[in-house]
Order: sequence, then structure tokens, then C-alpha cells
Amino acid sequence: MASLYEIPIERINGIGEKRARLYNKLGIYSVGDLIRNYPRAYEDWSNVTDVFSAQVGQTCCIRATVDVAPAPHVIISGKIMASARASDETGFVKLVFFNNRYIDSLIKPGCEYLFYGKLTDSSGIKEMVNPSFQPSGEEIPIHPIYSQVAGLSTKVIETAVKKALKMLPEKIKDPLPENIRTEFDIIGLKEALMNIHFPSSSEDIEAARRRLIFEELLVLVIGMKSIKAMSETQTSVRINGDYTDEFVKLLPFKLTSAQRRAIDDCIADMTKNSKAMNRLVQGDVGSGKTMVAAAVAYTCIKNGSQAAMMAPTEILARQHFESLDRLLSPSGITVALLTGSMTAKQKRIVLEKLEAGEIQLLVGTHSLISDNVVFSDLGVVITDEQHRFGVRQRATLLAKGADPHLLVMSATPIPRTLALMIYGDLDISVIDELPPGRQEVETFFINDSIRQRAYGFLKKNIKEGRQCYIVCPAVDNTESGLIGVEEYAEDIRKNVFTEQTVGVLHGKMKPAEKDAVMNEFIEGRIDILVSTTVIEVGVDVPNSTVMMIENAERFGLSQLHQLRGRVGRGQYRSYCILVSNATGAEAVKRLKALCSTNDGFKIADEDLKLRGPGDFFGSRQHGLPELKIADLAENVDVLRDAQSAAQQVMPEYLDQTNSDYRVLRAEVRQLFDDVGTQLN
Repeated sequence: MASLYEIPIERINGIGEKRARLYNKLGIYSVGDLIRNYPRAYEDWSNVTDVFSAQVGQTCCIRATVDVAPAPHVIISGKIMASARASDETGFVKLVFFNNRYIDSLIKPGCEYLFYGKLTDSSGIKEMVNPSFQPSGEEIPIHPIYSQVAGLSTKVIETAVKKALKMLPEKIKDPLPENIRTEFDIIGLKEALMNIHFPSSSEDIEAARRRLIFEELLVLVIGMKSIKAMSETQTSVRINGDYTDEFVKLLPFKLTSAQRRAIDDCIADMTKNSKAMNRLVQGDVGSGKTMVAAAVAYTCIKNGSQAAMMAPTEILARQHFESLDRLLSPSGITVALLTGSMTAKQKRIVLEKLEAGEIQLLVGTHSLISDNVVFSDLGVVITDEQHRFGVRQRATLLAKGADPHLLVMSATPIPRTLALMIYGDLDISVIDELPPGRQEVETFFINDSIRQRAYGFLKKNIKEGRQCYIVCPAVDNTESGLIGVEEYAEDIRKNVFTEQTVGVLHGKMKPAEKDAVMNEFIEGRIDILVSTTVIEVGVDVPNSTVMMIENAERFGLSQLHQLRGRVGRGQYRSYCILVSNATGAEAVKRLKALCSTNDGFKIADEDLKLRGPGDFFGSRQHGLPELKIADLAENVDVLRDAQSAAQQVMPEYLDQTNSDYRVLRAEVRQLFDDVGTQLN
């Protein structure tokens, strides 16, 4: 099978250079690619009916003989149309074909065919428009339907796949060991490939899909485990002492049990192993991840090394700097900030002190990965909102030390099965409880009919000295009727909030403009901030108590939960108002689910069921390969089996001298090559 990836698609009879370019648009470049291009759906032609029994409004398969041949002609719209008629002993059906100039050479009068399509009524006559067809006697009970591009029909792809499958050797080397296939009741690869394209029954499809999904997920899991094995480098950073108890004495509050567990996990990684820590601390909005990071940095610094903390925005970086400096400077630790907006002189002073070892903790944005940033002895790298950074950015910062420890943090709750995929190269700690006193946000789902009452509620909160957010899904007005933030803000300034100050924030603004607006809001000079989702991450404004989200059905549950987390961060009772006129059952179910709980992990599980994994992270952005047949949301049971199988085979798989896993290694490399990850 592996060698078929080396044979260009043009080698298949009937595919020339021009048609090959159409296949390339589907990501198909080789014979192997074509075989692994699985059908997206199937047509079941096994239940053949006569014309009389065929029901109008139903999709069916009719066996009939053509008695009026099609005659293509151009109609007023410029399209090519051809009408034909086919009949059996019970009646006749009219056949209409659009834009098929060769239909008269494909359907001959006097010949019997199977016609498959939706039967409609045309002035009392049964009719099929653009039916699929094949000569009677060449029955294929179930037809594959493939993703198409203009100029490349599913029928043409089906024909090419038949030819490609004939190029498979009589015996192909199965990448899955026989004992794994037996244990997990998996059919062989060749049988699966034949049946996924040309099944004889729905049972064939199910068995083939299970095999191919299992294989793809096993390859994915093994790849992620291999990355983890590669990242488990020996570190030169020596962390011998645990200073957590000393750190706790600096705090004016008590850590939660979950925070303490996460800190203990990190300290154990750093003190009990010779390998560098690679750990994700995942916690809901407001769960106290920053204090975990501070404790880890404190122990590292007390052992004589430096720490770096990278945040995705200047505002968030500055906020971290201020809170960490306030906490740690009394103990003699020097904390500094490095961002792009600082003057050249300010940067130079920070960089000189950093290289001299006079700065123990450096907090900053992407500026931390600049070439001129040199640490004296970098011991731990901490990244906040990890999914905002690419793999290469993380690696660049790590390269500034001698294999330093790594702690990544995410406030996006992710179901554990999905987290193991996205962060397969990291160990995971979960902070699953909120600090005492953290406000639960009351959430309401309303439609336009009570919008004015909602505006009145915002005014009431502002009169009490509080501030509010209003989030819109679009920057500019859209054809689908969404109003952009600028126009929305202008409208409510003139017609609703005439006595309040209204600010605007969106992604098209320059960084300095965004920072200026956000600082005004933080300082209380803006009552209502109308924004896109750029306010989703990070910044604390304890005085904000209302989050109003327009067109809430446009957002995923996890994103809505993140937006809701911008309020309820202070001592005041807080609220989230979801505004939507959606009436669809799924949209209503999602929004009501958000109203029923503040638990981000429950919401994440619900989101995964309803929308799939795409709402958490785009695959390619985060180094996760694109899957052809498996679905991380729908195939959780198969994923668990694949993870169990991976656990069994990893020791032998990692032994490069073991030739039994040569084909499986090739599949793993091929999957991860697509996202630029080089595996051994």
C-alpha cells in the first residue's frame, strides 16, 4: 500500500494532466491518496422497484427500458436540457437531464437501465431530474458518493477508484499487528478498503468504517505519543528544593485543593525527574491558574534559575506582570515586563538586566521570542492561553535555555479525550474547582421582544456604578443581516444609552488603539464596551457585571462560556444575557445548556457532542493532523480502544529495529508530515 503513494494519479488510465489537476484540488496526488479518499455517503440501489410502485417524493431505484431517447437542446436560460422516457409493464417515467451534452450517447433506446433519484410529480406525470443510472445487469447494490469539484463527478471518481483498487497487490502488509486486530475485532486492511468503496451491505460499510477509523485514530495517538517521547529531553536545569510552602505564606488567601494538586504535579515533574517538565494546567475561567504558574516560577527562581511567562496580548501580559510583581517583589524577586510597545531604551534596560541575571521573572508577549532576548539561566517557560501560540513559538522560547521546563495553561475547558489529542505531547493537570467567593454568573436567554427590558437592566447596573459588555459577532455589517460593532455602538449611543459612555473594540483596530480602549474600560471611563470576541481572553475588570451577547446562536458553547467569564470576577453579582431569535431545536438546546450551568467542563462535553471538536481548536493551527474518516466527537469509544492499543504497541513500535512496525511507522510519518511535524 505504501508504494502506491509514490505512483502519481496520472498513471491511472483515463486520468491525464488536466484531470489530475482537478484531483489535486481534492488533495489527491497519488494512487494511494485516491484509495484513501473515502466516500462521504452512499446510495442504496439494492431495493429495485417498478414504476407503478415508486412513490412520488421518495428517493428510489427503478428498473425500466428507454423508449424515447434523450435529445439535448439549449433552453432559454442557456442550459442544455434533454428529456427521455423509460417504461416497464406497470407504467412510464419521464427523465430530465441538465447540462449533460453527451447523454444521448450514454442512454440508448431499447436498452434496460436502473435509474436512481428522487421521484417528483410533473403535471401528473412521474419524473426524475438528473437521475444516476447504469445498465441493468451491472448491479452494484450500494454506490459510493465522493466529494466533488467542478469537472469531476462522483461517477468519474468511482470509475478511477475501481482502477486504483485493482493496483493493490494480492497480499498487502497490514499496518495493524494481528494480535491487535484480533483483540479489538478489526477486519484486515484490504477487505476494509474494498468494502469502504464498494460494499455489498450496510454491515460491510460498518465493519470497514470501524477498521479504518480505528487505524486512523491509532496512527494519531501513536504520533502524539511519539512527539511526547521526542520532547522528553534531559534537562540541565536542576530543581532540587520545593519552595511551595514558602510561596503559600506570601498569599493573602488560601489555595484550593485543585490548585495545590496542580502545583504538586509541576514540582514533582521538576524535582523527581531528570527530564524536562512538559505539563498543561487546564482550568475553567477564574480557577486560579496564574497562582499555579507563580508557585512554579517561585520554586524555580529559589533554585537559582530564571522564569519566563508569555501571554497572547499586551494587556494580559501587563496584568500578569502587575499581579506577579505585587506578589513576588516583597520576597526579593525581580519581575520585569517586555512588550512590543515599550520604547527602545526601556527594552534595552530590560534585556541587559535579563542577560546579567538581575531579572528573575520576565513577563511578556511574543517579544520574548525575539533574537535579542537572552536569558542568563532560563529554568522554566510558562505560556498562558497556550492555544493562541503555535508550536514553533513555544519551541523558540524553549530554545533560549538548556532544555528548560515547560508549563502551559489554558482556560478553555476541553473534554479529556480531546485534550489528549490536542495536547498529546503534554502531561495534564486539571483545576476543577473555583476559589471561594468566586461569583457564579446568572445567565438568561432572551429574544428581541424583551430587548428594551435588557437595555434597562444594563442602565440599572451602570447607575449602581458597574460596567457592561455587549458582544457582536461581526466587525462590519454582513449580507446575512448581522450588524457590525461600529454601527451597533453608534445606534445605541444615539437612541438608547444617551447618558452613558460607549466604547468600541474589534480585531481590525491597531494594537495601540485596542490597548487604549481596553485601558479606558479598566479605569472605569467607559460604561459599555461594544466588542467582538477580542475580549474573550484574559483581562480582569472586576467592576464589569453584565455580559450581553448579540446573535448568541452564532457562537459555540465553549466560546460563549469564555465570554461569560469576563464578568463575575469581582465582588458584585453578575449576569450574562444571550440574545437570539433562533428557533431551531439545536440552537435553542445549546443556549439553554449554557443557562443551566457555570461548569466549563460540562459545557465542553455538551459542545463536543453538538458541534464536534472544531469549536475548540482548528486542527491545522495547532499541529493536529486532518483526519479523513475518524471524528473525535463521534468516535470516542473507538478512540478509547485506539488509546488502549497504542499503550500496548508503543514499546515495540519505538524500537526502530523491529521491522514488524515498519508499515505503521510509515503511516504515522505520513499523517504528521502534512502538518510539518517530523517523526523518526
